[in-house]
Amino acid sequence: MIAAYQPLLGPLGLTYPQYLVLLCLWEEDGVTVSALGERLHLDSGTLTPLLKRMEKDGLVVRRRDREDERKVIVTLGPRGRKLQARAPEVMKGLFCAIGGTPKDLEEIVRLRNSVKKLISKLESNQTNNQEESS
Repeated sequence: MIAAYQPLLGPLGLTYPQYLVLLCLWEEDGVTVSALGERLHLDSGTLTPLLKRMEKDGLVVRRRDREDERKVIVTLGPRGRKLQARAPEVMKGLFCAIGGTPKDLEEIVRLRNSVKKLISKLESNQTNNQEESS
């Protein structure tokens, strides 16, 4: 996936992980680092340096939650907001790169939904196993 996205994201000055963060924020802006980590399945040790680089580039803004100083809220930065308008180009470019047809799009949606179900089951089983071993 990273190799397929690289020619599309390179001109935007984005890496694949940065693009994933932006996709999440374009769907829901103003989330905690922990919520973002859960959504992307990344731990804070991986996510924090990524967010710091993104903040330096104007893609995101990080700030402490006023109600709970332990939480850090991530919002879109000026450049991240601006790139949102280019997101459809990236998706269209990827679709064209795989020789996409409407039937392929249906298959991609089915595959994505299957992967989401698999991840949910794995997380549920992991939680159950942790509870049983306690």
